[in-house]
Amino acid sequence: MKIDRFIKGMDVSTIIEEEACGARFFKDGKEDDLFNILKEYGTNSIRIRLWNDPYDENKNPYGAGTNDYEKAVLISRRAKEVGMSTLLDFHYSDFWADPGKQILPKAWKDFNEDQLADAVYTYTKKVLLDLKKEGLLPDMVQIGNEITNGLLWPTGLKPNFDQIKRYVSAGLKAVKEVSKDIITMIHLDNGGNAPMYKEWFDEYFKRDGEDFDIIGLSYYPFWHGTLDDLRANMLALAERYGKEMIIDEVSTGFSMEDYSSYEGLKAEERKGYATKKELVAKVPYPMTKEGQAAFMKDIMELIVSIKGGRGFYYWEPAWIPVPGCGWASDAALEYTKEKGPGGNEWANQALFDYEGNSLPALAVIRDFEGEII
Repeated sequence: MKIDRFIKGMDVSTIIEEEACGARFFKDGKEDDLFNILKEYGTNSIRIRLWNDPYDENKNPYGAGTNDYEKAVLISRRAKEVGMSTLLDFHYSDFWADPGKQILPKAWKDFNEDQLADAVYTYTKKVLLDLKKEGLLPDMVQIGNEITNGLLWPTGLKPNFDQIKRYVSAGLKAVKEVSKDIITMIHLDNGGNAPMYKEWFDEYFKRDGEDFDIIGLSYYPFWHGTLDDLRANMLALAERYGKEMIIDEVSTGFSMEDYSSYEGLKAEERKGYATKKELVAKVPYPMTKEGQAAFMKDIMELIVSIKGGRGFYYWEPAWIPVPGCGWASDAALEYTKEKGPGGNEWANQALFDYEGNSLPALAVIRDFEGEII
């Protein structure tokens, strides 16, 4: 499948929890539903993460949106109602999956390699068939989230590419059996690291991994190199593999102003910025509203300048600071064995200010008219 338009996408996976905790959103001083506002600003696609079972044995939620199947249905329906496409992001974990952790779902923790491959296939197919019954079949599906170091650890941990290929292929096979019209993606992080992408996809293809449509990249300017690094990687990927590409996660900040008063947490309960001062000092865009807008203009221009560049998903534009909506609950930390605290570390990178007012970057996104090549 091919993408025939420039994707201006947003990952708003926390929105149900955000609203329950009191989040409100405004455009030009007028309150409205988030999806209506995003639509007015040119958003045409919504990315939705999916965790298998984000609750502990006592049904305590893991937080950060607690993105179970039911939440996926609610978010998908709201996106479809305003005419947006959807990208479903299978994590194959009960909570966050990224290059630093790919924790087995609790229900799969004792499975061997054969059972895990079967579980990926069966679970993927069931979710999609259930969404199809709801009239909410996603337009695009990614198999795993930032699987740079593999998925379903420890058996699918890099460099065990045989198992990585097997698990990813099982998911891709399930998608295509449900509908050949669903666009498929493999998503890695660190979009400025060309050698890592070459190694990963060379290993996948030489093992005859199931075919797919899109290479997804994460690019955060304070973690993943320069825009020149990103451009060089995308150019190399286009030439080597001929795949379409999407910046599947991207963001930058509009402020370094503290937002503790909005979270309502004690100092020891707050996560603090992901955008540490020593990191943003190296980024050539100031952490201001104007800097954020300039960065998004440059990102979009970069994407359309590359053959196969098809758009982006901004990560998480609506995760504003409200009491009760952080990145992990105590129940989640028990599952991941990570050290807290679990507050919001992303609010200064949203596309709305701390009180929910739309920021200038949204207008820049709306007005961008680049053509894909």
